[in-house]
Amino acid sequence: MVSKTSWTQDATPAKSQKSASVTNAKTGLNRRQFLRQVGISAGTGLLATQSLSQVLAADIVDKNSSTSLTKDDLPTAMMQGDASSEARRPQMSCMTPTIETRLFASSNVGGSDERNQLALDRVACAGFKVSNPTITSRQYLRFAGTDSQRASDLQNIATGAIAAPKLLLGVRGGYGAMRILPMIDWSTLGRIMKERGTILAGFSDVTAIQCALLAKGGMSSLAAPMLYSEFGKINPDQVTCQQFANALSNPNLTISIKDASLTSQQLPSMLTTGAPKTVRGTIWGGNLSVVSALAGSEYLPRIEGGIVFLEDVGEQAYRIERMLYDLYLAGMFKGQQAIVFGALSGSGEDSYDKRYDVATVIRQLHKLTGLPVYSGMRFGHIGKKHSFPLGAMCQISPNTSGGYQLAFTDYPTIKVDAIHVEGLWQNV
Repeated sequence: MVSKTSWTQDATPAKSQKSASVTNAKTGLNRRQFLRQVGISAGTGLLATQSLSQVLAADIVDKNSSTSLTKDDLPTAMMQGDASSEARRPQMSCMTPTIETRLFASSNVGGSDERNQLALDRVACAGFKVSNPTITSRQYLRFAGTDSQRASDLQNIATGAIAAPKLLLGVRGGYGAMRILPMIDWSTLGRIMKERGTILAGFSDVTAIQCALLAKGGMSSLAAPMLYSEFGKINPDQVTCQQFANALSNPNLTISIKDASLTSQQLPSMLTTGAPKTVRGTIWGGNLSVVSALAGSEYLPRIEGGIVFLEDVGEQAYRIERMLYDLYLAGMFKGQQAIVFGALSGSGEDSYDKRYDVATVIRQLHKLTGLPVYSGMRFGHIGKKHSFPLGAMCQISPNTSGGYQLAFTDYPTIKVDAIHVEGLWQNV
């Protein structure tokens, strides 16, 4: 039940940051230009705003963010206002946190202490009892701590130094997870997580952690929003939060997709040879840049009869194709039953020929592999994303309206009455 205790957030000064110039967004950018030109600056107590409607269609990329830009939190615009204003201190009811939760910070440092604290307050309000909140303040160079510190977030559970929680929640993506893969006993970690029914949640650069956990530990995880990236926003996306809670608590999760628009407007939802059929297998993958970087390593899963899921952001069509060829030439599509694409946002236009686009690339992949390709899965660097388990059984079935449905089974969950989902977006 939700307690009747009313919480009020004390006004605290925002962390002073260096201002960055804001440049008008343009179409047809390569990845580096795209990432640079959607930058957002923040001064003490003031959040800057910038519209990216010229870069991406509305409702495709997350609507707000506050500090340095990474692949896990690309914004289209930010809500104006002082983070410590009276408007952000409403009275509200919160649930007494009971879900044993630990954070892991495998990648970038969070750039704002205030944003970290707001996120921590929200997840506590939603029922998640975080036992190691201080890791959000760690920093070594661009990372959320030294390699040893970041690896210890998971390795201490493998050694038994720390008891496995019910939820392991990623703090942020960016870069750095690959550096710590050899420092973790994935086999033991996977076994302990299975015994406890632990759910590891994250996406973007955390894909490296999720792939290693499945490849060497045989354990599933959850493709899901993260602490700093989503729950620390001024206005977290409510659909994203609701779908996160749903995926955490629903043992028979289903997601229906009506079209391929999040992947490409020029594609059908399904590319198949012959009539679409129902396929079933273990779904695995994540961020394309990270998955392709793991090709040839022991940390990339080799799932016989699997279903490959891929998403990315800010990558032009030729770069997407090059990474897909990395996987194809490494034999990673052999023995798979299907490929599912989520959002491939911000791909822009090819400077040599505008006809060479994401749809062309995916059609080429379908021709190469002969596998059915499903596009438009509502997950990636977007708003209103639908969390789902990786490493679980997934059945994909065509529906009567030209779309398809994904049904997931065999993954750990949390009791629904332990989660107060509104706490994830309300200002506590």
